[in-house]
Amino acid sequence: MPKRYYLQLADEQQEQLDRWTRNPPKPYLRYRAQAILRVAAGEPISHVAERLRVRIHRNAVSDWVQRFEAEGLKIRPGRGRKPSFSPSEQGGGQG
Repeated sequence: MPKRYYLQLADEQQEQLDRWTRNPPKPYLRYRAQAILRVAAGEPISHVAERLRVRIHRNAVSDWVQRFEAEGLKIRPGRGRKPSFSPSEQGGGQG
């Protein structure tokens, strides 16, 4: 039997997750928001992972839900690929 999480979403959290499913600040947050909303609606993690539009392992969905319970709707800094070039690092070969 799959483990079920029971999430209680505040109205503010529900509204923000709904907005993120349509227009997320970062593209990967769309799927996280969809997953959290479905788990809050009572779907088991394994069913949520199977029904997302992208392939996500159920452990990843479980991590998202646990992180949401612990931290809420916070985007942590330092995520993702770092830029390979920064305009402030000019110099060197010019001149």
